[in-house]
Amino acid sequence: MSLIKLEGVSKLYGFGDATTVALDEANLVIEKGEFIAVMGPSGSGKSTLMHIIGLLDRPSNGRYILEGRSVSRLRSNQAAKLRRDSIGFIFQSFNLLNRFTVLENVAMPLAYKGMSITKRSKQASAILERVGIQSREYFYPYQLSGGQAQCAAIARALVNNPKIIIADEPTGNLDSAGSRLVMELLSEIHRSGNTTIIFVTHNPELTRYATRVVYMHDGSIIHDERKPFGSVAQRARQVLYTLPVKTVEDDLAGVSALMKAIPYKPAKKQSKKKLKNQRKPAKSRSSR
Repeated sequence: MSLIKLEGVSKLYGFGDATTVALDEANLVIEKGEFIAVMGPSGSGKSTLMHIIGLLDRPSNGRYILEGRSVSRLRSNQAAKLRRDSIGFIFQSFNLLNRFTVLENVAMPLAYKGMSITKRSKQASAILERVGIQSREYFYPYQLSGGQAQCAAIARALVNNPKIIIADEPTGNLDSAGSRLVMELLSEIHRSGNTTIIFVTHNPELTRYATRVVYMHDGSIIHDERKPFGSVAQRARQVLYTLPVKTVEDDLAGVSALMKAIPYKPAKKQSKKKLKNQRKPAKSRSSR
């Protein structure tokens, strides 16, 4: 049985002539334990797809089946409970609360379960140790680097031991070192358990961490590629390695190619009479 199954799922916003199709009859099957990257240009429907899979939104049409159960039309309180128990979220902007310590931020999802302060603090501390920032548990979010803040956000997503982690541009606000730290951490989480991870990215290099890449355009899933871990996805590679880099050699090669493409045509010989007329200077008005 598949973990996630979308059947003809669409999402429309607005009415009448102002209707916008954010997701257009998407069909997608995700098995337990997959590590999936979702790619596509801005406005292609990536975030809408994540919101529907994460039960933050419901489809306008189609069916969403989670672990064999149809969840397309759950009531708000039912969706919230399922989301709390089964899904962890990692956001581009971290979404940590600055007036709470890192430990309190990570422990917050456990408070909604009614867990005691002592127990949830202990569990949150253990998760922070797992992601490598236990020494920062009494810091406030504004005292962390970008990479550390995202590690704290990952810890918060993991504290409920979710079956699914949804990461919407988790490295979007990080430098290359922070991005590597976060992706290595997600990769370690994937290898050490049966957690299914779905992350959105614009960076083709980050597809190295995925086992499957889904490509979107204009609200539709246009390509679905399985790949070995550690290699850049083939379709993403075309984007990464075909970006134009202009050098003097490139310009010369372009001129050479242009010369070969356009056949040489010698200039037509002009008559002696025309040449004689061209050489004669024009008489000025004052000389008349």
